[in-house]
Amino acid sequence: MDPKRSPKETVLITGGGGYFGFRLGCALNQKGIHVILFDINSPAETIPEGIKFIQGDIRHVSDVEKAFQDADVTCVFHIASYGMSGREQLSRNPIEEVNIRGTDNILQACQRRMVPRLVYTSTFNVIFGGQVIRNGDESLPYLPLHLHPDHYSRTKSIAEKKVLEANGTPLNGGDGVLRTCALRPAGIYGPGEQRHLPRIVSYIEKGLFKFVYGDPGSLVEFVHVDNLVQAHILASEALKADKGHIASGQPYFISDGRPVNNFEFFRPLVEGLGYTFPSTRLPLTLVYCFAFLTEMVHFILGRLYNFQPFLTRTEVYKTGVTHYFSLEKAKKELGYKAQPFDLQEVVEWFKAHGHGRSSGSRDSDCFVWDGLLVFLLIIAILTWLLSVILLL
Repeated sequence: MDPKRSPKETVLITGGGGYFGFRLGCALNQKGIHVILFDINSPAETIPEGIKFIQGDIRHVSDVEKAFQDADVTCVFHIASYGMSGREQLSRNPIEEVNIRGTDNILQACQRRMVPRLVYTSTFNVIFGGQVIRNGDESLPYLPLHLHPDHYSRTKSIAEKKVLEANGTPLNGGDGVLRTCALRPAGIYGPGEQRHLPRIVSYIEKGLFKFVYGDPGSLVEFVHVDNLVQAHILASEALKADKGHIASGQPYFISDGRPVNNFEFFRPLVEGLGYTFPSTRLPLTLVYCFAFLTEMVHFILGRLYNFQPFLTRTEVYKTGVTHYFSLEKAKKELGYKAQPFDLQEVVEWFKAHGHGRSSGSRDSDCFVWDGLLVFLLIIAILTWLLSVILLL
């Protein structure tokens, strides 16, 4: 995106107040692109000059219309979603409203406002549902909706299909059509990430990271936020005429391209903050039973106390079952080239914000957590042993 060639280009980023959306907006702003961030929450960081923030909810058509007012938007990056992890995964209605209805609202707004390009941020989960996948590619079929273990994955699959099916839709009042594509990223990491890493660090500091699980040879993938930013910018370019609209109607897997055991990936974070990496390894099925029981407790008590589940069933699969994908299509068609990163900058970020064994302290509610964890783990062990005995 050469600012000299496209000085008036304007992009709209839904979910622009979040970690990744904000990083993408800043990167585009530095390239001379006019950026509009649209989100229900404002960014945690100071908004740079040249970036406009509009507060609103993608579930409401009036808010979406407000985001497009007074701007000739040339590309939408639809990042906003809900229910990716933790207790959010267990809230069915908000997940469907944001991920499905919100996507419908954005697609309709693109048609009304004659926006020629839309890049959708999807997920590995539209394909993966707990089955082993090694070096999969975009030819793999969608996981049947009824097999998805959580509402987030199911709704993201529905939304991705809507986005890709909208490719080629005529724009209102013009001769052009809407060009769309979808990026399917792995788990995002980077300094300042606010969804997954703080939760992991809180478990470590509370003394709850007592075990690992699954096959030590199981492999998953991650993507650094800067690699994901690069992929989105390349995808938006690949929807243009001068690129032959090569990305039109296409999905792409995006990661760092380095399959790794989930727990070994986080070892530098654990040890870098001064904690001991656990040596106890539990069977995957046992931890799955534990996650199921945790979800049941949340279902029963969630309205009285909306606690953060230690693990959900989907999180057990995502962290303990091998699934990784080829980047060949993204490399060939988008020109994507993953840059090497590690967790050292993440460790330094947490240290700079007061974390680590020397400065960390056990929260007052950790004893309640410990008791609940032990209680559920005992029940999970008994349930698992009973299922093993019945199979014999």
